[in-house]
Amino acid sequence: MVNVDEEVDLLKREIKRLGTQDPSTGKTSVKFGKLVRDDECANIFEAIVGTLRAAKKRKIVAYDGEILLQGPHDNVDIVLL
Repeated sequence: MVNVDEEVDLLKREIKRLGTQDPSTGKTSVKFGKLVRDDECANIFEAIVGTLRAAKKRKIVAYDGEILLQGPHDNVDIVLL
């Protein structure tokens, strides 16, 4: 079983792989929908929303809202801090 810190590290790697870097801030972001629909992410994460919440709590990522749902929140930016 993978611990939370390892899952958060994997999440950071996947955001970097799928996201785009803002030249003005240097921060990488990815749309929630792109993250949850990616096949590789689906194979890595059993509960990506839980991993995102843990990463947000640790101030590793930022996004609007508390809980993200596939569909209604597909266009929410997940920003790697």
